[in-house]
Amino acid sequence: MKARYQYRFYPTDQQRLSLAQLFGCVRVVWNDALALCKSADKLPNYNQLSALLTSTKKTEARVWLNEVSSVPLQQSLRHLATAYKNFFDSHKGKRKGGKIGAP
Repeated sequence: MKARYQYRFYPTDQQRLSLAQLFGCVRVVWNDALALCKSADKLPNYNQLSALLTSTKKTEARVWLNEVSSVPLQQSLRHLATAYKNFFDSHKGKRKGGKIGAP
């Protein structure tokens, strides 16, 4: 028999602000990487996207990305790479189920 636990998180006001800032940064990184993937001739891999993130964080326009941890930002790039892999695998028939849409 497997046990199931349910937890509830009650963040303080400071934690809410920190989480909102983090989620906003992750959203911006995802959208920037997705726009790059859609405009590129060849789909960039995770290493290229990660290098681009590093260079983007050094620009004046995106210097605020340094205020949050880089781990969730890199994880969003991994999720994007996985989403594209699943998309291409579903269209090639390597993935069970129906065809899925592009990210």
